[in-house]
Amino acid sequence: MSRETENTGFCCFHCGRTVLPLTNGSYRNHCPFCLHSLHVDIVPGDRLSRCGGIMEPIGLKYGKKGYQIIFRCVRCGASGVNRIAEDPRQPDDIIALTRLQSEL
Repeated sequence: MSRETENTGFCCFHCGRTVLPLTNGSYRNHCPFCLHSLHVDIVPGDRLSRCGGIMEPIGLKYGKKGYQIIFRCVRCGASGVNRIAEDPRQPDDIIALTRLQSEL
C-alpha cells in the first residue's frame, strides 16, 4: 500500500472527531484531539495486526525522531510509539501532549 493510499482522513473511534490526512508527506495514525489510535500495525505502516483494539496514549518520549507518543493497546496490551504530528491544518493538541508529559 502506498503512502498516498494510507494518507486518508478518518473518524476517531475514541472521541468521534474527524481527522484530516497530513499534508507533510507522512500519514497520521492517531487522533490529534484525544491522541488515541487503533492497533492496526505489527510493524509501523504494515496494517497487518488483526487486533483492532484502541491504542491509548500513555506517555511521551523524545529521541532521534523528535517527540513520540507512547501507546498501549487496551485489548491486547501491545505497545508502540508514533511521532507527533505538527501539521499546520490539524496539529496534535499541545494540551493533550502536555498532559502526557506530566504523567511521566
